[in-house]
Amino acid sequence: MTARVSVFERPATQRGTGGYGVTLRSIRKEFGSSVAVENLDLDVRPGEFLTLLGPSGCGKTTTLNMIAGFLTPDGGQILLDGQDVHQLPPDRRDTAMVFQQYALFPHLTVGQNVGYGLRMRKRPKEEIRQRVAEALERVGLAGHEDRLPSQLSGGQQQRVALARAIVVQPKVLLFDEPLSNLDLKLREQLRLEIRHLQRELGTTSIFVTHDQTEALVMSDRIAVMRAGRIDQLDTPEKIYREPANAFVAGFVGQSNLISGVCMEAGADRCTVQLPTSDFVYARHTGTVTKGDDVRVLLRPEALRLGGESAATSLTGQVVEVVNEGSIATVVVDIAQDIRLRVTVSDPAAMSLPVPGELTTVSIPPGAARALPTD
Repeated sequence: MTARVSVFERPATQRGTGGYGVTLRSIRKEFGSSVAVENLDLDVRPGEFLTLLGPSGCGKTTTLNMIAGFLTPDGGQILLDGQDVHQLPPDRRDTAMVFQQYALFPHLTVGQNVGYGLRMRKRPKEEIRQRVAEALERVGLAGHEDRLPSQLSGGQQQRVALARAIVVQPKVLLFDEPLSNLDLKLREQLRLEIRHLQRELGTTSIFVTHDQTEALVMSDRIAVMRAGRIDQLDTPEKIYREPANAFVAGFVGQSNLISGVCMEAGADRCTVQLPTSDFVYARHTGTVTKGDDVRVLLRPEALRLGGESAATSLTGQVVEVVNEGSIATVVVDIAQDIRLRVTVSDPAAMSLPVPGELTTVSIPPGAARALPTD
C-alpha cells in the first residue's frame, strides 16, 4: 500500500522557512485629518512569528489590514517575498487572516467553512476533503465537519477560523487579536497551540494584540507601536529587559518608573538622583548624559523588602498587600508621591508586612535602568 502523504508536509530542509519575508517601507495611512500610520519601516523574516503590540489607536490593526490588502496605503511600499503587492487584491497576496470575531458563515458547516477558500480556488473535491480533514485535525477538531458554528463554543469557533486560514497554505498568516473574546484559561491554552502550529508549519506570521503577555509568550520578535510608529523592535527578552524608552517600559510588564536627574554618566552606567534625594546607580543604553532628566525603571520582581545590603534603600509605608498564593504584591508609598510595587516570589516563606507598617525597599545592584524621557 502506498503511504499517504500529508498535503501540509514539507521536506525537512524547508521547515521553518515556509513563509514569505514581509517588508514595509515608509508606509503611511491617513483617515481624514488623522494620521494612523506614519513612515513605518518593518522587515518580517521568512518563517518568523512577529507581534505588533500597542495600545488602541496606535496603528497596529491598520498596518495589518494594509498588508492583507483590505486597506490601501497613502504612501510607501509593501513587499511580499520582495515583490511589490500594491496593485494586488487580498485574494492574490498569498496571505490569510484570522479575525477577532471569527467571521464564520453561520449557515455553513464547519467543513464547508474551512474549505471555502479552496472552493474559491476551484481545487478538486477530493483534495478539499483531505485538506479540510487534516486542517481540522491539526486544530483539534477532527470529526466536527458536519456541525454548524452555532453548535460550537467560542474556542472551537476560533479553531475553525484558524483551520480555514491554514488550509489554503498561505505564505503569510495574519492574526487580528484572535484571542481577545475568549476567557483567560482558553486564551492561555490557544496562544500555546497557535505558537506550536506556527512553528510546525513554518509560516510567516504577524500577530496583532494589545495583550503584553500574549506578545511575550508567543513571539520571536515584538514591534511595540505608538502613534503610528514603532518605538522598539526586538526579541521579547530584550523588550522586557532592555526597553528603549519609558513608554515601552511602562507598556510591557509591570514597572515602577521614577523621575530623576543624571548626575554622572559613563558609557553604559549612570548615577541618578531621585526626588527623595537618594542616589541610584543605573544601567543605560548610551543615550543618557550628565544633566539629563531620566526615568528610572525598577521592575517589581527585582526589588526586595527589608534591610538587606543594597546600593540604595528607600523607606516608606505599606499601603496594600495582594497575596495571590504563589506570589504577592506589596505596594509601598515612598516620600514625594513615589509608590513602589514589590513582587514577593514566595510569600509563604516570609512574614508579609501589613498596610500601615513601615518597611524598606532595597534596590539591588543592576536592578535599576535609566531611560530617556519621552
